[in-house]
Amino acid sequence: MKILTRWLLLAGALLLVAHLYPGVVVTSFTSALIAALVLGLLNTLLRPVLVLLTLPVTVLSLGLFLFVINALMFWAAASLLDGLAVAGFWAALIGSLIYSLCGMVIDVVIERVFPDD
Repeated sequence: MKILTRWLLLAGALLLVAHLYPGVVVTSFTSALIAALVLGLLNTLLRPVLVLLTLPVTVLSLGLFLFVINALMFWAAASLLDGLAVAGFWAALIGSLIYSLCGMVIDVVIERVFPDD
């Protein structure tokens, strides 16, 4: 139940990103559900490999390069899906920042609503 609730809320967060920032377009709630799933898969499977490969650059930039990796994951999801469109790299960067902030808030709320026993 916890995973399903998080997935639905993250799809809503994608709709919020599209509403707040004109560089990101989500066509429907179904597209947002699919995009949230694809973003989750990309962040689970591909992001750790990219973080490991770019570790020297990340260390030199004091961790700021992780924002670039997040933007690339957001942009990759948009390029794989028809229902999610991103206007360019900067739109992906801003969209991923807003989405990440929403994700942090969602994680805090879910931990309060579904406490581990």
